[in-house]
Amino acid sequence: MQLVRNWLDKISLERIQLELMNTVYGSGHASLSRLDPRVMLIWYLFFGIVPWFIHNGTVLLGMFFMMVTTTILSRAAPFIIIILCLGLVGQVGWMFIISLFFGGNLESAMPLLLLTLKLSIVSLASITVFSGMDPERIGDGLLALGMPAAFSFSMSYAYRILPVLFGEYRNIMLSYRLRGQVPSRPGWLYWRFAVYYMRLLMVSFFPLMLATAKRSRTTVEALETRGFSYGMKHPASTRLKLAHLKITVRDIAFLSGSAIYVGMLFWLGGQINIL
Repeated sequence: MQLVRNWLDKISLERIQLELMNTVYGSGHASLSRLDPRVMLIWYLFFGIVPWFIHNGTVLLGMFFMMVTTTILSRAAPFIIIILCLGLVGQVGWMFIISLFFGGNLESAMPLLLLTLKLSIVSLASITVFSGMDPERIGDGLLALGMPAAFSFSMSYAYRILPVLFGEYRNIMLSYRLRGQVPSRPGWLYWRFAVYYMRLLMVSFFPLMLATAKRSRTTVEALETRGFSYGMKHPASTRLKLAHLKITVRDIAFLSGSAIYVGMLFWLGGQINIL
C-alpha cells in the first residue's frame, strides 16, 4: 500500500504540469537548441520515415543508440520518457500476447522486437526535436521550409498552450474535489480511489472544452489586434520574421556526422545482421 501511495505522489498533477512547463519553456539550455530549426526538421524527417523501410537489426540498433544520445542531449523531461516506455511496453506486449493466443511461440518475439526498435527510433527522434527546441523556433523552421503560415503558427501555439490547458484542467479537477466526497475506505490497492479519480478525469473534460473555446476567442482577438492576418499575407513580414535563421558550421557538422554514422551503419548491417 505504501508503494502505491509513493507512486501516486510522484505522478501528481502538479508534477506533470511542472514537467510540461520545463519541456516547453526550458528547452533553451539544451545542446541541440542552438542548431538551425530547418536542419533539425530535415534530420527528423529522415529518422521519422526511413526506419519503417529498414529490416536489418544492426542498422536499427545503431539508430536506436544514436536516438538515445540525441535525446540525452535534448534534455527531455523524465515524465515524457516514462510515457514513451509505458506506451511501447503496452503496445508490443498485447501484440505478443495475441500472437501466443493464436498459436504463436517465442519466435514471434523477434519481429515484435524489430517493430519496437522502429517505434523507439521514431519516438525518440520526435522527443529530440520537440523537447530540444523552442516552440517558436519550430514554427519558424516549418515556415522557412514552405509550410503555410497558419499551420506553422498552429504548431507553435499548440505546443505552448499545452501547459496552460493542463493547468486549467487541474483547476477544474480541484473544484470538483472540493465539492465532492472522497471514498471513506481506499479498498484493495486503492481501487476505490482509482475509480473516484477516473470519474473526475472524465467529468472535467466538458468544462475544459468550454474554457478552451473562451480562451481561443480571446487569443484570436489579441492576434488580430496586432495584425496577425495582415502579417501572414505579406512576404516582407515573413522575411523579417525569419531573418534570424542562419545555417552555421555547427549545423553542417551535425548533418554530416549523422550522415556518416548512418552510412557506417548500413555498411556494417550488410556485413552482420544481429537480429
